[in-house]
Amino acid sequence: MIFGLLALITAAFFSGAAVYINVAEQPARLLLDDRSQLAEWKRAYKRGFAMQAPLAVISFLLGMIAWWQTGVFAFAVSALLMIANWPWTLIGMMPTNNALQATDLEDANPDSRALVEKWGGLHAVRSAFGLTATLAFLIACSSA
Repeated sequence: MIFGLLALITAAFFSGAAVYINVAEQPARLLLDDRSQLAEWKRAYKRGFAMQAPLAVISFLLGMIAWWQTGVFAFAVSALLMIANWPWTLIGMMPTNNALQATDLEDANPDSRALVEKWGGLHAVRSAFGLTATLAFLIACSSA
């Protein structure tokens, strides 16, 4: 059961960070001029990737261990919801991420602003995966 609780905790950390990005960081970023907005996005992206990618993997692994130990299938479902962030990021978000990363700060303009706005919507899917996984882990823990 300890692995299930640890999976829940890591999923909650992931979700909290993802939701924070959508409700606080992204709206504040959108108030900046184009160049400052792009510069802030680039710094935040590096920090966010370094934190959220490992949390998704760790939560997935802990959830799978909890499923293996308890036989509660909800742990496997929860773990899969957490790891779904990886393919979503690689397939759904990476073209936007790459375009923003490739844009020099001197070239920031309304097009880069539109990409940052699009990125916020794409990131909301990550928040939804994380929140759904956290709720599923909570249910799994209560039934284990």
